[in-house]
This record gives sequence, C-alpha cells and structure tokens, in this order.
Amino acid sequence: MFRPMLRAQLVTDVTAAVLLGGLLVLLRVSADQSFLWLVTVVGLSAALAIRRLSPGLALALCWVVALFEMVTWQTQPDPSNVLMAGVLFTTSAYGSRRVRIAGLVSAVGGSFVAAGYVGLQDYQRRSGIQTASTPALETLQVVLAAFAAVLLLLLLPWLAGLVRRARRSASMSREAQLVAERDAARADRAVAVEQERVRIARDMHDIVAHSLAVVIAQADGARYAARTDPAVADQALATISSTARSALGDVRELLGALRHEQGTAPTPEAADLEVLVSEMREVGLDVRVNREGDPTGLPTTTQLAVYRIVQESLTNAWKHGEGGTPVHASLTYRPDTVEITVVNRRADDGTRGPGTGHGLVGMRERVAMTGGSMTAGPRGDDFTVAVRMPAVPASGQFPRGRTTQREQERTR
Repeated sequence: MFRPMLRAQLVTDVTAAVLLGGLLVLLRVSADQSFLWLVTVVGLSAALAIRRLSPGLALALCWVVALFEMVTWQTQPDPSNVLMAGVLFTTSAYGSRRVRIAGLVSAVGGSFVAAGYVGLQDYQRRSGIQTASTPALETLQVVLAAFAAVLLLLLLPWLAGLVRRARRSASMSREAQLVAERDAARADRAVAVEQERVRIARDMHDIVAHSLAVVIAQADGARYAARTDPAVADQALATISSTARSALGDVRELLGALRHEQGTAPTPEAADLEVLVSEMREVGLDVRVNREGDPTGLPTTTQLAVYRIVQESLTNAWKHGEGGTPVHASLTYRPDTVEITVVNRRADDGTRGPGTGHGLVGMRERVAMTGGSMTAGPRGDDFTVAVRMPAVPASGQFPRGRTTQREQERTR
C-alpha cells in the first residue's frame, strides 16, 4: 500500500501539492462563488501529495474526485484536473504491476468518461439553441475533441512514467553489475593472494627443508668423524658451509623477488639435477638416476617443477627411508609429457626423520598447476612417488627453442 520514502521526499511532494493547490484556489476564488470546486482542488491536491507514497491510493482518490465532479454536475472541467497527470505518471513509474495496469485503464477509460460527460453537458446546452447543423453532430465533434485532449493529458504522463521506470531499472542493473564485478575482483584478488602465500610457503619449504636435511646429515657425520678422521670432519663442515650459503642465497633471492613484481633471480632447471644428486650422495644417500629424453626444450616452469619434485622426493627418501638402501629415480622426457618416478625402501618403523607433510602437499600443488597428476604412497616395502605432467604447462607457456622466429614475433 505504501512505498518506503525519505522524509525529505515526502516533504517535497506535500509542499509542491500545497503550493499548486493554493495557486488554483487563488485563480478561482474571485471568479466562482460556488465552492464545490474547492472540494475538487483539495482532493486532487491530496492525491498529488501522496502520489509517490501510495500510487494506488492516489489513483483511487482521483476517481473519487472525478465522480464527485460528475455527481455535483459541475458545469465545466476544473483546471485542477491537470493534477491527475502527475498521479498517472507515478502509477507507471513507481506502482506495482496491478497499479500500472489500473493507471492505463484509467487513462483510456477516463478519457471516454470525460468525453461523454463533456458531450452530455454540451448537448443539453445546444438542444435549445438554433445551430447551423444538428446539435448531435456538433456535440459529436466536441466529444471527439474532448476525448483527444483528455487522452493526451492522461496517457502521455503514463507513458513517460514507463520510460522513467525503465531508466531506473537500467540504472539499478548497471549498479548491480558494478557491485558484482567489484565483488568478483575482490574474490580474484583474495584468491591471488592466497595462491601467492601458498607458493611462497612451498618455495620456502623446498629450499629450507632440503638444505637443512643436508646440513643435519653432514653435522652428524662431522661429529663422529672429528674423533677419528679430522679430514673427513673438515670436508663435512665445508659441505655444511656451502649448503648453508646456498640456502641463504636462495632465500635472499626469493625475498628479493617478493619485493618486486617480477623476480630476476635464476630458477633451478633440469640441468641442475646433477648438482642436486651429488649433494644427496655426499650425505650418504645412494641415488641411482635413469634418464630418457632431452629436457633442454622444456619451459622454465616445467623444469622448475621437475627440479623441486625430485628435490623433495630425495629429501623425503633420506629422512624417512631405510638407510643404506638405494633410491631409484627415473626421469622420462617425451615431446608432450614428463614422467618422474622416485622409489625408495621404507624404514622399518617409518619414523627415521621428522616431517610435517608439507612436502607432499607442495609437490601435489606444483603438479596440479601444470595440469598433471601425482600419486605418492607405500607400495609393498617401498615408498613410490609417481608424477605425470604435460611438457607444456596448462598456463600455455611455449617451450623454449620450439617456436620459429616468426611465431616468437607474433607472440610478442
């Protein structure tokens, strides 16, 4: 029945209705001594005042005033009837579907009623007067003119209200779209931030966990060798020093990349696996590597993923595997896929070294980012890590050395 409105809007509507009603009263008060028109002015002014608060109630009040005019047989349409145009505008602009239809019916039906009322008064006036033609014909002309005038007065504001409603709906749709886009952008930023945090945690784990595993192994060996063979202890301490410096450099490079949008630090590649395997052999891990294919044409992201997966697998084999048993690593590079398999014997109690489980999670995330698949778990007495991922990551990065110069220029 009543629409929610601001107090300022309601005050504005009431003030405008009072001013217009007062103006109409001033125009009529000296010209007509009959005050039946005053009821009409007050009623239509009240309808105009509540037109936005309750369009349906305002329309009903207009019909009541119109019937009052016809019942009291006011001799001429009152100028205050123009206020009905404002009411019909609000029925289509702010009213419900039922109120809009009622406004349209009122505009058309009211035109017929008004034309018939004017025609009836005109025919009574002409019936006792000598005219050039018949009174009925002249009254018909008056009826048609009155119908056209009233229809324009009532229907045009109703159509203008529809236009206003459509523009308001379009504006609300644009605002809703902007809000949705803003929420989507916030969600994308939140996802990007979370992915970046996961990437940082994964890289820090890969760098620190591997380096600390090497340092712990060399420190344990140096402690026992210091009593029997100082040369071996010195070699172990040198390995600890170089490993710690390398880890510190990797951490600094990672932190430096975080301070800028794009890091310029070099990333490990498949060719660096030889150094990695040598480091693991120095700490006492018997690593046996079998390679097939050439990794030099792989994208940087794929080579980094291969390096980190092998690094974490060997670190887990040293921490959780049975000491003195070989670790078999198989790397197969095909034109479209890369396969990695690392197999090691499990320790009897399965608790040779402490672990948090972040390493396997990080490997799965790396493989998922490339669009590949990974399985890791016990197979009999062994623990097997098997990875299969596309040579070109799901991001669409081109393999290095596999595009022509024209394709490279087109890509740029």
